[in-house]
Amino acid sequence: MDSFHVSARKYRPITFESVVGQTSITTTLKNAIKNNQLTHAFLFCGPRGVGKTTCARILAKTLNCLILKDNVEPCNECVSCTSFNESHSFNIHELDAASNNSVDDIKSLIDQVRFAPQVGKYSIYIIDEVHMLSTSAFNAFLKTLEEPPAHAIFILATTEKHKIIPTILSRCQIFDFKRIQIADIAQHLAYVAKNEGIQYEADALHIIAQKADGALRDALSIFDQIASFSGRNITYKSVIENLNILDYDYFFKITDLILNTNVAGSLMLFDEILKNGFDGHHFIAGLASHFRDVLVCKDASTISLLEVGTNIAQKYQQQAQICNADFLIKAINGCSKCDVQYKASTNQRLAVELLLMNLCGLLKTPSSAATITVPPTTVESIQTKPSIPVVPVSNVSQTIKTSQTATANIPVAATTIIQPKPIVQTPINTVSQPKAQVNVAVKEVMYQDTMVLEKPVQTQIVKEANANNYKSKTISISQLTNPIKQKEKKETEEVIVPEQAKDNFTLEQLHKFWKEYAEQINKKGKVYLYSTLTKILPTLKENFTVELSIENKTQEEELAIEKTELLTYLREKLNNFSIQLKTVIIEIQESKRLYTPFDKYKHMASKNENLDKLKQQLDLEILF
Repeated sequence: MDSFHVSARKYRPITFESVVGQTSITTTLKNAIKNNQLTHAFLFCGPRGVGKTTCARILAKTLNCLILKDNVEPCNECVSCTSFNESHSFNIHELDAASNNSVDDIKSLIDQVRFAPQVGKYSIYIIDEVHMLSTSAFNAFLKTLEEPPAHAIFILATTEKHKIIPTILSRCQIFDFKRIQIADIAQHLAYVAKNEGIQYEADALHIIAQKADGALRDALSIFDQIASFSGRNITYKSVIENLNILDYDYFFKITDLILNTNVAGSLMLFDEILKNGFDGHHFIAGLASHFRDVLVCKDASTISLLEVGTNIAQKYQQQAQICNADFLIKAINGCSKCDVQYKASTNQRLAVELLLMNLCGLLKTPSSAATITVPPTTVESIQTKPSIPVVPVSNVSQTIKTSQTATANIPVAATTIIQPKPIVQTPINTVSQPKAQVNVAVKEVMYQDTMVLEKPVQTQIVKEANANNYKSKTISISQLTNPIKQKEKKETEEVIVPEQAKDNFTLEQLHKFWKEYAEQINKKGKVYLYSTLTKILPTLKENFTVELSIENKTQEEELAIEKTELLTYLREKLNNFSIQLKTVIIEIQESKRLYTPFDKYKHMASKNENLDKLKQQLDLEILF
């Protein structure tokens, strides 16, 4: 019975041309050999299974080949090549730095470097996993690596480039190996399968390539495993069964159910997935990737981003034709949020089911906006013109003025200011856009009390028909959405707003409300701004000007963002709408610290002149 050789060893590349997915690096190395521009030290770095050690061995064999081919490839026939292929070459040395990482090991290597090669031109030293060397070993290796003998060439290989000290990196020519593309891996697996007489499906090889995550060695190991499991007939079904991969068909089915807003069907399919042993978190990640793949199929220019087999790619293109791009973007966003919140959720299954229900709801026809109807009046809604101002909350209370005229444009009166009164608002889904029209009917009423705006709102002009006379009103959306009972007055009476409040207050009152606002800021997580507000309390200047001393421009910028809300809070609490905030940047001089013994001695001598005399008489010295 013949011994079995794993595919990763049996089909290991022996020439530059047979290296998979690293064309740029192999071309550079061949040109360097051809033009005789070789450096004395190479560093090959990159993830596992991408060909670092393989390229190092091919480079070493090529440099010592006695009958080099025209395409700069080793002949594999001369004495040097055959001795290397049979693993008894005296000119090419391989060292595992993981088990030879001490200073003594490096000293032994340095002693060996001095000897000239027996066959060939160079003595080549391949040090694998070089990042495992200790710091002392690296330092012992520095001088030899920088100025080796003319016959010595070092090829270092590592998966963790960041662990190598900069002095080593600066002495090497660095080659960064990339992850091998899925298409390249699948093509190489097909080549191996043909040589081994193994039947396969293209989609199955693509799944293996995806599972390998850019490492060809991992792909070949999985290939051998699946070939043994399936009896040398690698099918798509055998791959997903052996590797415990969630089938693409599940994602296509659940997407169709979501498009049909079938909540019950999607929940039942998810239950089937869980019963098959798949994790809900894995399902969310796969569903997000599925929506992403469908989205890239919406445009012909992005189809190349799809890394699946031919048959599956056709399914993606078919489903992309019936999916809306806006729906796909919202679905990906929903999956991403669920992915982040999944581990923190106490009921993880419910989190996924809620996601599926929300996805089904994305395509349902939105219900019509709620309307308020009071018969028998007829209402004509007119959009607000841009000229009508939006009044800030902090210092203006909006008033409503009613007249007998048929004028359609009556400005919002804002003549005087009063302290705001809290109003309980009832939210309604009537307005969603700044210029949306609202179909409402309002009673012919007058408001006795002043309406307080908690935030800038949109105003609309509403004409009310009553017999032959038209009465126009200027009202706000918040008034329509807040059904507060108001007393009726005569139509000719106007609402009068008191003059702007300017109550006096003390510095203690200012500090009290200042600290209250700072505590609110701290609860919101704005720690830096809280430190700015509480480090130095403000002072009170003339004309109700509050002056705050700060240390730098950064604090000034942070405070400028919060200035409006801070002033609004102080004005309301102190009942004074003339309060202004002024910031002053002060320079903080840091005292010089005494670090050295000499500085400490000088400091003590400046306070006691006898200390110098004592030092001279006893001939004392200061120890540093």
